[in-house]
Amino acid sequence: MLVLGRAQVEGLLDIDALIDALASAMTDLSAGRAAAPDRVAVRVPERDGFLAAMPGHVPSAEMLMTKLVSVFPHNGGTPLPTHQALIVAFDPHTGEPAALLDGTAITAARTAAGSALSARLLARDDASVLALLGTGAQARSHAAAMCRVRPIRQIRVAGRDRAKAAALADLLSTELQVPAAAFAGYAEALDGADIAAATTHAVDPVVRRSWLSPGVHVTSVGFNPDGREIDDATITEALLCVESRQAALAPFPAGSNDLLLPLRAGLITEAHVHAELGELLTGREAGRTSPDQITLYKSVGVAVQDAAAAALVVAAAREQSAGTEIRLG
Repeated sequence: MLVLGRAQVEGLLDIDALIDALASAMTDLSAGRAAAPDRVAVRVPERDGFLAAMPGHVPSAEMLMTKLVSVFPHNGGTPLPTHQALIVAFDPHTGEPAALLDGTAITAARTAAGSALSARLLARDDASVLALLGTGAQARSHAAAMCRVRPIRQIRVAGRDRAKAAALADLLSTELQVPAAAFAGYAEALDGADIAAATTHAVDPVVRRSWLSPGVHVTSVGFNPDGREIDDATITEALLCVESRQAALAPFPAGSNDLLLPLRAGLITEAHVHAELGELLTGREAGRTSPDQITLYKSVGVAVQDAAAAALVVAAAREQSAGTEIRLG
């Protein structure tokens, strides 16, 4: 079995290749050629955390895997990430365990790459102002990914802690060579933004319709069993796209409160979900229809994304003789 640590995974995973690989995986998922059952989880209520399992199979990438991911929000502000994961890859022909990978880096990268793919499909071609809502690892990875698909000229960072927002803005200015600045609040960061990337653990919405400018593309990847990132007005008025209707509308731990709460309140129906990313990619469903249209990609994370990323990493590791081989039996 090949074993790859976090630094090795980060060094082997190319963001441009990942965005393209996710396009193939999303297309396969919508067409029924790939499989990603709803994730299951066990809660750890005394820590407001949970451990989830996410199996996936993408035959076109020759990847059969499962991810184990823990979400412990109280790790925020400590040396430990709020999301920590392992991925085990199996030989899709024999079922033999083939690789053990750090999944924390893959989770951050594939989530951001999925949002970037949605921006490639739905954001205006000239979108240049990016609002980052949140100051953690996902905000950082989203900034890098968005700069790959749109001509970002300004990055605005907002979060609960202004000092953390300022620190992230300074880091992004150096890493991406794009002017970045901290803003006082979410409303200020969103005012005039062309793309908004919500990456929080919010209880109350950090994206509100009254704060959005015409034509903005919103991506939302935050997950909180007791909260939501997007308000009802944005959900009801935006062109809504997801990775998978089944996953997005499923109960905890698979689905999204952003959709389930207005659905239960009768504000929307399941038909309000306009398209899956795979349907946009094949042209089965249309994307943006006007420059002023507000578009929204609500992500819950599906295992075929992890599978696509793991396939790239394992292939690169084999090619470069990276990682450590161990024998289980």
